[in-house]
Amino acid sequence: MEPFRIAVPEQVLSDLKARLARTRISDPIAAYGWRQGTEPGYLRELLNYWHDAYDWRRHEAALNRFDQFTAEVAGLRLHFIQARSPHPHARPLLILHGWPGSFYEFYKLIPLLTHPPGKGDDAAVAFHVIAPSLPGYGFSQAPDAPGAGPRRMAAWMHALMTTTLGYSRFYLQGGDWGSVIASWLAYDHGEAVAGLHLNMAGLRPHIAEDTPPLTEAERSFLAQARAKRSEDFGYQAIQGTRPQTLGYGLNDSPAGLAAWLVEKFRDWSDCGGEVERSFSRDELLTNIMLYWVTGSITSSMRLYYEFRKQGDAGPPPGRRVEVATAFADFPHEILRPPRSWLERVYNLVRWSEMPSGGHFAALEKPELLAADIRAAFSEPDGVAPGIR
Repeated sequence: MEPFRIAVPEQVLSDLKARLARTRISDPIAAYGWRQGTEPGYLRELLNYWHDAYDWRRHEAALNRFDQFTAEVAGLRLHFIQARSPHPHARPLLILHGWPGSFYEFYKLIPLLTHPPGKGDDAAVAFHVIAPSLPGYGFSQAPDAPGAGPRRMAAWMHALMTTTLGYSRFYLQGGDWGSVIASWLAYDHGEAVAGLHLNMAGLRPHIAEDTPPLTEAERSFLAQARAKRSEDFGYQAIQGTRPQTLGYGLNDSPAGLAAWLVEKFRDWSDCGGEVERSFSRDELLTNIMLYWVTGSITSSMRLYYEFRKQGDAGPPPGRRVEVATAFADFPHEILRPPRSWLERVYNLVRWSEMPSGGHFAALEKPELLAADIRAAFSEPDGVAPGIR
């Protein structure tokens, strides 16, 4: 385990600026707006700001205020933040990001968990936060052999927490791929997980003739999910089948990378169609930069391919995640299953209806997410019951 500081070589930044200056933007059909993908007018504004005004060194310095490390974990060198709380009874909490996010998503959330506001009992629910870059993302080494799907990543995360950091028991939180990985970790290593908090459904239940019939709400959810997949999930199809081919273009063109990622932040957030209502330009670009300066976009997308090949969708028939689980239901999440759907595959003891926010909850609504995590894990060793 070695201390780590981000220090992007100046030539990487100079090369980026030169590429931005040579950008060619496709001609639009103006009437379509964002319906065919990232709108060219907005992309041009974002790229001009990136070239002329964005200051990577300022954000690099801000990220370096967190204690960061790398460690060899089961054959991979992984990068992670380890932010310790001053509170004497703080508990270890592993938080996991997804795609197209990064550990940067947590830069506002971490201080709320390590240094919770308030006094007395509220402030006592504090955490030592571990926020890794997933394998193949950012500053973590990419797997160089097939098979690195969500369940394999869960094994790496378990080894990081137990073998590398020495925690025999810890709390766990995830969204997007982080929810899938966290769920498999809780399923495979439940003895190590004191409580699980999710802000996206991770695992799918097994549905068959011998399982309880679908409720009306579940049937409606599945119909909505099918419609969503046919209209909006083209990225999953290409990343799940040809990530390498797509990666050549995104890894070579900052404009292409920005267009591919910013569309997701707009579509999946509670922004009313105006992405900068939820995220600043600097936040959007700093997250994009973590893919650009590390050249990790292709390796990050391979997770979709491995998932598709391995089918790590959920536990076998008759099994579920037995760790006590809390769920925060944000109204603009990509897919929103009803509570009964999650109860088929989780020991769900807490369900929170959130008033606003979307898929990138840690970055978009950090106060809401932090408060729900603290409330969920307020019990000395487990998950506090929620709305039933």
